[in-house]
Amino acid sequence: MEIKHGTPIEWLVPLAFCICFGWVVWHGPAYILDFGPENGQLFALHGRNDVTPNMAPLFGVSGDIVDYLALLLSPILFIVGMMTVRRAPMEFESWRTVDRASVFIGRVTMMLIVLLTSVMLYEVILRYVFERPTIWANELSLWLAGFVFLLSGLYAMQQRSHIRIFLLYDVLPRPVQRLFDIISTTLIVTFAAALIYGGYGEAFAKFMRWETFGTAFDPPIPATLKITVLFVVAMVAIQSIINLISDWNAQPVMHSAADDIDQEELAALRRAVGAEGTGDLDVTRGAIQGDQKRRND
Repeated sequence: MEIKHGTPIEWLVPLAFCICFGWVVWHGPAYILDFGPENGQLFALHGRNDVTPNMAPLFGVSGDIVDYLALLLSPILFIVGMMTVRRAPMEFESWRTVDRASVFIGRVTMMLIVLLTSVMLYEVILRYVFERPTIWANELSLWLAGFVFLLSGLYAMQQRSHIRIFLLYDVLPRPVQRLFDIISTTLIVTFAAALIYGGYGEAFAKFMRWETFGTAFDPPIPATLKITVLFVVAMVAIQSIINLISDWNAQPVMHSAADDIDQEELAALRRAVGAEGTGDLDVTRGAIQGDQKRRND
């Protein structure tokens, strides 16, 4: 991926995808009713939450043209996002299609964080300024945070930024490192397969009956997050295999404490301190607090 970022399309496409796919998720019962068995309780739930109740169904009994337009645009925007995503300077460089999908999902996760922050800010203003709190902000924040937590794990796997212990790994020869990589990838794939096999039945049942949270706002958190867990775990397993293939012929990397230092922040500190540094100046917290106390006295 090219190191060219900051263009409007990189943020507009993830935002548009969030809006379209959010519409699809909120109107999930419409698609289940159109293509699944008849369900009076689900029909009543959709009638209560339908954003466009006056529009005629396009197919079946529930989904209207806006629902199916959002359903059509979601994969189109995802493909466009994969094609237009660019690697930021601090991101891991990789060129495979699955990497592009993971990076775009990472961009979507960033937009979800912006939306989550906006919801929380909106609720704070309404609650403490206008004294008119909402009944939906708390559950919506939990819902968005759940998606952020899950999707960020996939992005972390693609970026190789998940927690790893290198103490033994770095001192081993490259062939043994590859053996360890195979073992870790096998464990990830095995765990993903076991989780999908064991959790598919429950997740599918919750999705088909569109299980909700049971609050005043009543969002379908169980119905959507259970399925998302299985999807993300499967994607993490696929990404781990792609990482193994991509890094197979890579040169060994020695890790140190310097890897955690932000070079831009370090340069800013050097500019603030000056070329000569602090010299004999005592910059410890105790000395600074003592100077402040003497000035106040």
